[in-house]
This record gives sequence, C-alpha cells and structure tokens, in this order.
Amino acid sequence: MGEPAGVGPSLIARLWLSRDKHALPPFFAIGSREAFLAHVEDLPVRDIAHPAETAAAFDSALPLLPVDMVPVDMAGPVTPGAISAGTAAGVIAALDMAVSLALSGDAGAIVTAPIQKSALYGAGFKAAGHTDYLAQRCGLPAETAVMMLACDGLRVVPVTVHIPLKEVARQLTPDAIVHAAHATHEALKTRFGIAAPRLAVAGLNPHAGEDGALGLEEGTHILPALRLLRDHGMDISGPFPADTMFHAEARNSFDAALCMYHDQALIPLKTLDFWGGVNVTLGLPIVRTSPDHGTALDLVADGKAREARLDSMLAAFRMAVSLSHGRISAPAAGDMSDGHSRTEPAS
Repeated sequence: MGEPAGVGPSLIARLWLSRDKHALPPFFAIGSREAFLAHVEDLPVRDIAHPAETAAAFDSALPLLPVDMVPVDMAGPVTPGAISAGTAAGVIAALDMAVSLALSGDAGAIVTAPIQKSALYGAGFKAAGHTDYLAQRCGLPAETAVMMLACDGLRVVPVTVHIPLKEVARQLTPDAIVHAAHATHEALKTRFGIAAPRLAVAGLNPHAGEDGALGLEEGTHILPALRLLRDHGMDISGPFPADTMFHAEARNSFDAALCMYHDQALIPLKTLDFWGGVNVTLGLPIVRTSPDHGTALDLVADGKAREARLDSMLAAFRMAVSLSHGRISAPAAGDMSDGHSRTEPAS
C-alpha cells in the first residue's frame, strides 16, 4: 500500500475497480483496510489469510492481506494527505511481508506504491529508499540493487542515484559502472527476454568530455569500465554525449542506456513518457516494480486522489506481470500475456 495517506491506496483500489477494463490477472493488496477505505469508502475489501485465497475473492472484492501484527496500531484513523508516525511500522511490515511472500514463491511479483521516507525514519527505517531496503530484506548488500526506469521505447539505468550533483564525479567509479552494467545485462536477458542485449553508456561531461578538454572522467572512470565489460563479451558502446543519445534513431541502437547520474537518466524518460514510466529494481531474486512518481500528498489532501492518472501504476503492474515469466499471466491483452498459465497472484 505504500504511504497510507498518499495516493497509493487510491491507485490500488482503482486498479482493482478497472480489472475488467484492463483484463488484469488476480492480485492482492498488503496493508491496512482502514487505509483503503479512507480513500475509497465504498470499496469492497475482503481479508485473506494466504495468497492462495486471492482468486476466489478477486471477482467480488479487493483481496487484502492485512497488516495486523505491528507494534504500532494500524487500525487508527488514516487521514488522506496527512502523514502520521503511527502508521510507519505498518508500512514497513507490509514491505517485509511482500518480500517474504515473493521470496517463498507465494507471490509472483511485488508492485510497491510510493512511500514517504520522512514518515518512516522514526520507526527504524534507515535505507535510502525502497531499492536499498528491498535488497537488504533479500539478504543482499544495499548496493546490489540497481534502479532501472522504463517506458515504451526506452530503458535507462542511473549509475549514481540520489546524491547531490557535486558528489557524482567523486562517487562515480569504474566498479560502480561495471556493477550497473552487469545487473542491467543480466536482467535484459533473464527478465526482458533479450538474447543479446545492447548497452549504450552516456558520458559524464558535456560532449562526453571532448577528449579531456571538458573533463577527464570519461578517460579515467568510464572507458576503463567499458574495456573490462567488452572483455567479458558484452555488447556495450560509448561513452556518448548525453544530448545526442535519446532521439528516436539513437534509441533504436540500444536496449538500455547507462547514465552517470539521476537526472541524466530520468529527464529523457519522463520527457518521452511522463505518465507511463516504471521503476524496476534489478539485481534481486524477486520481481519488483513501482510507479515512477511520489506519494502526491498535496493532491490527496485536496481530495483529488481519485482524479490522479492511473497510467504509471497500471504500467508498473503490467511490467510486473511480464517480468514474472509465467508465474502470473493475464488473458490475452497486448503486452500483458506471456502465454503461460497463472500459478501465483501478484501483490
């Protein structure tokens, strides 16, 4: 459910309400009944005890695996648009439950609604965000997880993410580039079904450094990583000037682009498809996607949550179905069906 006061519960509710229109396979929510009803009062909700009960409940109600074993009472009032420290433990418990179910195979994939990190810190949340936390819950170092943003026609991976721009050159290392490239290459093969992935790499500086005239990092950081990756047999090219990498003809030449910092990756993607971007976590043994937007507390506070566009949540759900490779399948509906029988619901 993500942040109970944010737009997440409303989007999940609307996803269920539009299940027939979009031919969605069965899924269940994890979180607080009160959070969903605070946003959509007339929403039919049915508590389930195990994901196996999802299919039987799905046609008539949103199946909900309730979070009810947390030290802070999640049954208290949820006020849309107003975060509360009292719900933080429930948010974290819902994440933990989702990861456990995905690791055990009881859920085929996780779609996370946006969280409000500032509301979670007092409850012991120390990760930089969803991506790091999910890696840790999978028993992996936080740096194992790699963030990909994807939409129709473009996939981008920022090597450095949520750090000040002045820190990028300092934290950008050949090892970080190599790790991001390997995680991306592996995911393109195993999750996206691309047999021979092609990666393009952006430079850090204007004009990709212009042979050192505009910066040295291309020669000291990026090229050594690319040489090593090519030695490993990877089809990887660059570094390219970032301002020439993302027009239509250039995008046709690669399957994913490695970018050196957050905005270098997200600006072209959000320009191309602002409403349809999906956050995909690479490098984990589970499938996790998320809509590429925040909690929209201001929108919720103004009573406009039900007017918020569903595009990104719907795209995140569809991508989770696709990446799960047959553990979930939908009725034949464009890119949602992979031709396999459904064996697990999505959470």
